[in-house]
Amino acid sequence: MLPKIIKSTRLIILVTLISLGANAQQIVEGEVIVKLKGNPNAGKSNAFLGKALGKMQLKATFGRLGMHHMKAKQGQKIEDLLQELRNDPNVEYAEPNYIIKMIAPTSSEARPEKLSVEEGEKYFAQSSSSDSYTQSDNTQVKVTEAWGQMNENPQGVPIVAVIDTGFDYSHSVFTQKNAVWENPAEVNGLAHVDDDGNGYVDDFRGWNFVNGNNNPMDSDASDIKSHGTHVAGIILGVTQPLDSVQQARIKIMGLKFLGEGGTGSTSGAIQAIYYAVNNGAKVINMSWGGSTYSQSLHDALAYAYDHQVFLAAAAGNSTENNDTISMYPANLPVPSQITVAAVTDFDNLASFSNFGLTRVQMAAPGVGIYSTAVGGYRFMSGTSMASPFVAGLGALVLSERSDFSGYQVRNLLLNASDSVSQLVNKIQQGYRAQALSSLLSAQGQLGIQAAAQPGYVPNKPAGERAPASEQAQMGGCGLVSSSIMNQWRQNPSGPSTGSAQNWLLFAGFSLLPLMVWQALRMKSLYVDPQSRRRHERFVMNSEIKVKLGDRELTGHMSTISMGGLSFKADTLLEQGGLVTLQISSPNGQEQIEVEGRIVWSEENKAYGVQFANEKSEIGSWSKHLSKAS
Repeated sequence: MLPKIIKSTRLIILVTLISLGANAQQIVEGEVIVKLKGNPNAGKSNAFLGKALGKMQLKATFGRLGMHHMKAKQGQKIEDLLQELRNDPNVEYAEPNYIIKMIAPTSSEARPEKLSVEEGEKYFAQSSSSDSYTQSDNTQVKVTEAWGQMNENPQGVPIVAVIDTGFDYSHSVFTQKNAVWENPAEVNGLAHVDDDGNGYVDDFRGWNFVNGNNNPMDSDASDIKSHGTHVAGIILGVTQPLDSVQQARIKIMGLKFLGEGGTGSTSGAIQAIYYAVNNGAKVINMSWGGSTYSQSLHDALAYAYDHQVFLAAAAGNSTENNDTISMYPANLPVPSQITVAAVTDFDNLASFSNFGLTRVQMAAPGVGIYSTAVGGYRFMSGTSMASPFVAGLGALVLSERSDFSGYQVRNLLLNASDSVSQLVNKIQQGYRAQALSSLLSAQGQLGIQAAAQPGYVPNKPAGERAPASEQAQMGGCGLVSSSIMNQWRQNPSGPSTGSAQNWLLFAGFSLLPLMVWQALRMKSLYVDPQSRRRHERFVMNSEIKVKLGDRELTGHMSTISMGGLSFKADTLLEQGGLVTLQISSPNGQEQIEVEGRIVWSEENKAYGVQFANEKSEIGSWSKHLSKAS
């Protein structure tokens, strides 16, 4: 049972045990993404490029984002280039071009790997409408019921960008329903001419950012399995049966940025997002991701938000808690984005699906999903299949209310979803998508003026911080800033309730097992001596106990420090990721108990213990703090 805790700012305590690193996300060799400070303008961009082009090659420019994709010249080290760019007073940030991968589908049980068009049509003829790729008998998403309630004359025909491995735009499901987006300026214009001046010649139906041409055709290679085409079919099928002959209520814009092996890059994703927004897409599906935070990708999605685009992102297929791991774009807090987990036919979380009470907002069908493939059909499972289900719902809502912003679509879908008991402890409010209530909710707001969406600044999400040894150099919101420590010294009752998140690193255990002590000692040998004493330390002698299930570890906390080591959380995670800390006051007369959950910091490459609230007693004890020598 959780102890009664006085509400205050969130406190995260990192207990120093054994460090556990993580594999860094791969980068495209020699490539960087640079953003200039201030409002983007041609003069500023040209001045920067005038200096930079002597050392780098320009690969792409995103004018409205004030952003450039650059490549180092042969022989130049990427580390040196990044440092030079970051020292430029006109540069807001410079970062590597990270590699991004599709969220690969999982096994689809014993069902056939792929069906031809003829076999697929036979399957449709023999199956009930509720046993289709959109839902199965026991799922209550009510797609077929929604089909019967749609207005015959939709308000609009929203464009949905499938940013993926491409899609089979020649497939009969899309062609017969006239569901393929076409660029009217190019279709009716001259061949080999950029008729609309958007920088892409003859982009009739989207673009291939992998090969730099106008053919976003999907691949049916064994390691890709028509990923983008399957996603596109799910999006279309939420709005109508695949075997119907009616004209589509939406248009699919195919944007291929994932190539061989389902691999792409941050720059490719940004190009696709930028293209989609500038060419009228109102929904973007993202069934891909990476483990390293990218400010440039965040800025691109904020650009989509500013243009009222609804975003759907796959949560991931690694059975991980997104609240404690890094997964992007899934974990980005863009206000028009829904991150989607996968559920089974019985509304249980799929065995492979990621989850998270704060960073995963909804679940949708994602097991044994039947949809289109290059030249046919196939079954797939994954959050890659659940995300386009929600993207399709967003498009369905926009067909009824074309004036809705992506922010409004997100809120409507969340409010119209079902709260499922099996998911309550897994994702936000246990929400699972529900098509009928989403449609009826949109229809119920006809005649009501669409509200303006709030502003959004794409700041780095909380918890994604640089290593403690770098905080002083960065000047950012470090683990525990000097101002926070000063506030504690000046105000013994503790920090104010309205302050930002505070982090403390508790170092100096003396009663840890010998093996743990040895690990810390060995680690210290490899720490840069100049970094060891970079942070202020404050004496606060106290006893501390860490409970791991039925086991208890007692130690002695001698200091509070801005710096510190971290710990290995394997044992703790086996206990469900929960720990209990008992902390004695410096005079030994008081004792408090708090419970927390294990969290992961990608930047620090370390686990820590996160507490929802802060004990006021800790603040009162801070009057005993004195600076350590």
